[in-house]
Amino acid sequence: MRDANERLVLSLVRRHGSLAKTDIARMTSLSAQTVSVIMRELEAERLLLRGAPVRGKVGQPSVPLSLDPDGALFLGLKIGRRSANLVLIDFLGRVRATESRSYPYPTPSETIEFVRTGIARFRAGLSPEQDKRIAGLGIAMPFELWNWADTVGAPRAVMDQWRGADIRADIALHCPFPVYLQNDATAACGAELVFGDTSDLRDFLYFYVGSFIGGGIVLNGALYTGRTGNAGALGSMPVPGPDGRPIQLIDIASIAVLEREIARTGRDATFLWTSPEDWGDIEPALGAWIESAARGIAYAVVAASSVVDFEAVFIEGWMPRVVRDRMIAAVDEALKGFDSEGIRIPALRAGSVGIHARAIGGASLPLFDRFLTQTALTKDHP
Repeated sequence: MRDANERLVLSLVRRHGSLAKTDIARMTSLSAQTVSVIMRELEAERLLLRGAPVRGKVGQPSVPLSLDPDGALFLGLKIGRRSANLVLIDFLGRVRATESRSYPYPTPSETIEFVRTGIARFRAGLSPEQDKRIAGLGIAMPFELWNWADTVGAPRAVMDQWRGADIRADIALHCPFPVYLQNDATAACGAELVFGDTSDLRDFLYFYVGSFIGGGIVLNGALYTGRTGNAGALGSMPVPGPDGRPIQLIDIASIAVLEREIARTGRDATFLWTSPEDWGDIEPALGAWIESAARGIAYAVVAASSVVDFEAVFIEGWMPRVVRDRMIAAVDEALKGFDSEGIRIPALRAGSVGIHARAIGGASLPLFDRFLTQTALTKDHP
């Protein structure tokens, strides 16, 4: 655990890219001497890199310091209903290695083996010094996975194995570093907060369109998880169905819905999970799904905005960028049909972290816990 002031300095440097000691002192109201001590310690620990001096018109040149990419490494695991992804990221959030596996449905034993062998391969490619810099593994997965047995078409007895499994503890047995656990969509939201282009925002809503759609909430510059960790469960939000009766958003805005439509035509839809960068030509099913999903998401945006005055809404997903952009455009068009008197509709933005946002969000869990203070990511101090 790092000192609060060290966390604050690292968070501010992360946000701004590089900062000189005078900048840190001004932003934090810490004394110049205190800042100098902190910066020297962080530099000695190889968490910060010293840049070239910048000379001004008067006085001593300032020396900017930035995060050392090799200062810390983080592992992230996404356990999904159709696929699992393992990533290794550096201190800047850049993906150093990744492995994926698709399946009809997940099982605890196969997931543990995937993680064990994947981590072993990642670590084999690191130098001894880099290996020592792995700060932890974060797991991003849907809560109560066993409740989706019928929806994913899995044997209930197999999915019930998740009910009694402590996947965090089971995976931790194979790891010489801390292991963390978070809801997958909430973790993706956290990845957007720490690695995405959000520095101008204090409050935003986040949707991740995966096998099932989910979301997250950022309030006052910090990820809000709620009392049980399930805040931002946007997939469970009631929206009008095709007949006007309330259904949950997951029932119309999830990729699983598109998968079923494609399967009805007799086509194998496995490519949805194995080729998220390119789905090929799957019209007219794709267009119909986007239109229906966009109406549901737009309804959820308006409903959420009547409770919290969000500045922006991010939409990301396990889908080709062109499909995501079509989805955003369709949501924007659907929002025009709502009576928004009395509320302000937030700006729509595309997520900037990408398809692996959930796994990267998992990797951000040890980063948050050991190195950062959330509020400094979107606010200068004091």
